[in-house]
Amino acid sequence: MSDLRLEELSAATIVAVNTLGLKPGQEQFITPVSYAAAAAVTPAHTAWQRVVLEDDYVVGFIHGNFDPDAMQEEFRAALWRINVDADAQGKGVGTFAVNALIEEARARGVERLTVLWERGEEGPEEFFLHIGFVPVGETPYGEIIGAIDL
Repeated sequence: MSDLRLEELSAATIVAVNTLGLKPGQEQFITPVSYAAAAAVTPAHTAWQRVVLEDDYVVGFIHGNFDPDAMQEEFRAALWRINVDADAQGKGVGTFAVNALIEEARARGVERLTVLWERGEEGPEEFFLHIGFVPVGETPYGEIIGAIDL
């Protein structure tokens, strides 16, 4: 991979984010049920959204959420969503993006970052475990709550 860089999500990059490709079987893991439910009540000012560019091409997207007043701990500082284009998977794009989110969390004084995922073949569990997230619980919907202490 060439040099990767982050930019804030913008009108110029959102179309590219929406057309990121997936590998077969990954579509069922895009947004856990708990995130979809929480999104309805999450204020927009808590979002940290970035695109990952390789040269001038969008190859990934990450959405973090920082809301210290969230009622549920797993939503106070969370990796909300990560998408890496199918052709760029396995090349360090996701790791680069999550590490940037971790650095942002540290800069904000966050001590624990969480993520939710569904188990299953072609799912993101192996990736999250590789990054250092550890299962710490389960949502009422059966999703895994993972956490990484910073």
